[in-house]
Amino acid sequence: MSAFNAIGEEREIDRDEYTPGIEPQPTWCPGCGDFGVLKALKQALPEVGRSPEETLLCTGIGCSGKLNSYLDSYGFHTIHGRSLPVARAANLANPGLEVIAAGGDGDGYGIGGNHFIHTARENHDMTYIVFNNEIFGLTKGQTSPTSPKGHKSKTQPSGSAKSPIRPLSLSLTAGSSYVARTAAVNPNQAKEILVEAMEHDGFAHVDFLTQCPTWNKDAKQYVPYIDIQESDDYDHDIHDRGAAADMAQEAEESLADGKVLTGRFYVDDDRPSYTQEKQEIGEMPDEPLAERYFDDDYDWETERSYDLLDRHA
Repeated sequence: MSAFNAIGEEREIDRDEYTPGIEPQPTWCPGCGDFGVLKALKQALPEVGRSPEETLLCTGIGCSGKLNSYLDSYGFHTIHGRSLPVARAANLANPGLEVIAAGGDGDGYGIGGNHFIHTARENHDMTYIVFNNEIFGLTKGQTSPTSPKGHKSKTQPSGSAKSPIRPLSLSLTAGSSYVARTAAVNPNQAKEILVEAMEHDGFAHVDFLTQCPTWNKDAKQYVPYIDIQESDDYDHDIHDRGAAADMAQEAEESLADGKVLTGRFYVDDDRPSYTQEKQEIGEMPDEPLAERYFDDDYDWETERSYDLLDRHA
């Protein structure tokens, strides 16, 4: 079954369908938070009603990049920081697919930071999971964009002199229409947030705190966590952008002090996606590109790029 003709098929989906036969057991370090992402994703996809044939997972480089080796779906292992442009292209060509992009904090907030900003700004309809362990794990423990100020590592033996990037605030400012943070130590919340992110029409950014006991000895900082939707100390309106900005700032500032705030920070259900906006102004056809390959009657354009160049010669 292809990624095209599987879309819309109604059947019961078991999470075990997402376990590959070739490499069923992940080889992340014991205690790694990445296991929590994989588990939550396997639980969320069947609940959304997506089969492996309806799912595309684009990953970057790093420990997080191994995710699509352990999830039996369509996958694209991109180069460092480039999972989002590949995911965007796939979504534009076949919007019926469940497109998920994933990368680490170095991959997503460092090397791929520019792609992150503009994918959020354009509100492409996809889910972006960032494995945030505040360290470069695969390359053996260098300071990352989210490492706290003063954090000592191989590249900053005297402690980082820089304040970390603020991913939630950046996401909100750039234009993400769904912004959330969860943690590997909270599997139930993680699954619920991933379900919401995939069902959301627009760019859904999930900052996923994933402890790294091997290279980041501050891994216990994600326990205990506070769910801002469940705590009596917070009465947060997720549809209020101003309130979301304040809550994101508090979450980012308190993380360095060991206070872990998780949950939904902002949701805009009314903003049209990039595809919808392009279709409204006539710059994108209603018929997806992928459907043309399955339409025997489609009249393909015969004009080639050199014909266009000759026109402007």
